[in-house]
Amino acid sequence: MDVDIISEEENPMLHRTDIRFETVHDEATPSRLSVRDSLAAKLDKSSEEVVVHELDTKFGMRKTIGYAKVYDSAADALDVEQEYMLERNKIGADGDDGEEA
Repeated sequence: MDVDIISEEENPMLHRTDIRFETVHDEATPSRLSVRDSLAAKLDKSSEEVVVHELDTKFGMRKTIGYAKVYDSAADALDVEQEYMLERNKIGADGDDGEEA
């Protein structure tokens, strides 16, 4: 799957880059994880540092427009992102973020 970056916007306060991208696909809309892996490979980043927020495919079209956040490190993603978005993107070890007190 080929991912083309439409725009990039630096966000130094949150240690990330906000990215709008598009991908053309032959079959059904690609999964969030496959898009995340393709985007991470294109940007030479780890999959743990890329959080795909949005995938939008118009009915009958073979083009998907998306929005993702690319963090400087996986720890930055864990600090900033909401839990449900981390679960959707399969980021973070299960059971690690338990009791600290």
